[in-house]
Amino acid sequence: MSASNTQPALPGDTEVVVIGGGVAGVSTAYYLARAGVPVVLCEKGRVAGEQSSRNWGWIRQQDRDLRELELMIDARHRWAEIVPELDEDIGHVVGGIAYLAQNEADLARHEAWLEGAKTFQLDSRMLSSAEVDDLIGQSGRRYLGALHTPSDSRAEPAKAVPAIARAARRAGAVIFEGTAVRTLDREGGRVTGVVTERGRIGCKAVVLAGGAWSRVFLENIGLSLPQLAVRASAQRTSPAPLISESALGAPDVAIRRRQDGGYTIARSGAAGFDIIPAAFRHFWAFTPVLKSRWRILKLRFGRPFFDALGQRRWDGDQMSPFEITRVLDPAPDTVLLDDVMRSAKTHFPQLADAQPIERWGGAIDVMPDEIPVLGPIEAVPGLFLATGFSGHGFGIGPGAGHAMAELVRGRTPAVDISALQYARFNRRGGIVPAPED
Repeated sequence: MSASNTQPALPGDTEVVVIGGGVAGVSTAYYLARAGVPVVLCEKGRVAGEQSSRNWGWIRQQDRDLRELELMIDARHRWAEIVPELDEDIGHVVGGIAYLAQNEADLARHEAWLEGAKTFQLDSRMLSSAEVDDLIGQSGRRYLGALHTPSDSRAEPAKAVPAIARAARRAGAVIFEGTAVRTLDREGGRVTGVVTERGRIGCKAVVLAGGAWSRVFLENIGLSLPQLAVRASAQRTSPAPLISESALGAPDVAIRRRQDGGYTIARSGAAGFDIIPAAFRHFWAFTPVLKSRWRILKLRFGRPFFDALGQRRWDGDQMSPFEITRVLDPAPDTVLLDDVMRSAKTHFPQLADAQPIERWGGAIDVMPDEIPVLGPIEAVPGLFLATGFSGHGFGIGPGAGHAMAELVRGRTPAVDISALQYARFNRRGGIVPAPED
C-alpha cells in the first residue's frame, strides 16, 4: 500500500477512527471491520512505514513479561486465524525461538522465566547442551543450554502488515495513507470526531495507535504519557545455509531466517537515545529499564528527534509534526552492525560467506515498564490507546488489535489486559519495571 494523491474524499462520519497504520492499528481496523463496525484508519505516511516493517519479524511468547503473556498467547492464535485470509505469502513459519545460554547466569535467568510462566502451559522447555548443538547444526558444545519454545513463529514484517491492511479493506475498513490526524474534536469532553489535514471526520470513538508519535499527539491535547523513543538498527544478509528453523538469540546477536534465504541480524539491547524535552520530564521513570535492558545505549542531542518528536503545540487548522515528518527514518548504526555481523559469524560459522545487503534504523516506542498501553483514557470518553509496545509489538499486534476492537465495541476482551491500562500511570506505585534479564 502507498499514499496516493488520488485518494477518495474523506467520509463525513464513521463509527471509529483508528490513528496509525502500524500492526496494532491495522489489526484493530481488521477486527472492527470483520465485526461489521464502520471504521476509518488514517496513516500520516504509509502503512507499516515505521517500526512495524523494521522489526525482526519474531512472533514470540518466550520470555515475555508475564503481564502481557496471556495476550501474546492469544496473538499467536490470531496470527493462525489471519494468515489464511491474506492475499500474499508473508513467510509465516512456526519454527520456534531459542535463547542460547553461554554461562550459568544465562541459564538461571531462562529457568527463572520458565518457572514463572508455568501456569500458562506453554511448550517452552530448557534444552541441554547436546540438544542445542542439534538445533543449530554444531558439535562443539559451545552453549550450556537454551530456552526453546517450538510454537513461536516468524514472518516478514514488510509484507505482513500491509497484507493485513488489505484484508481489513476487503472486510470493509476504509484506509487513508498520507492523511495525518492533527487533533480530536470534542464536545463536553467527549470525542465527536477527528480533525485531519484533509478535513474533519465525525466519529464516536478513536483508537490512537501512533507508536512513537502517541506521546506527541496526547501532549497536544493536554494528556501525559511517559513514553520515549530509542533508535535501533538491524540488517539483512545475502542468502546463506539454513542454520535452524528457529529464530536464535545469543547475548550479543540475534538471527532470524528470512523468506528470501538470508537472515535478519541484530543485537538485543543496543540502541541510541536522542535527548529531547520529554526526556527531562520522564527520564527518571526509565532509569531501571535503560540500565537493565538497553545494555549498549548511545546518548546524543540529535536534530531528528528534536524536530519530529519535540515539544510544541498546534491547533486543528495548523500544520502538525505528523505532516512535517511523514516517516521516522533514522540512519542505522553501521559501526554497531559491523560488530554484530562479526559476532553472528563467530556464533554461527554457517554465515561465513553471508554479506549484509541492506541496513536500516527504526524508532522504538518504549514505556518505563516495557509493556504496552491498551484501553480507554477515562479523562476523554471515546478515546482509546494502543501504544508503547517497547520493541516487541509485531508479534503481539493481532492480539492487541482484537482486544482493542472488543473494548471499542463495549465488550470484555477474551484475555485479561487490566495490567496494561493507561490508568496505571496515575496510580501511586503503578509503574512496575519489567524483570531484569
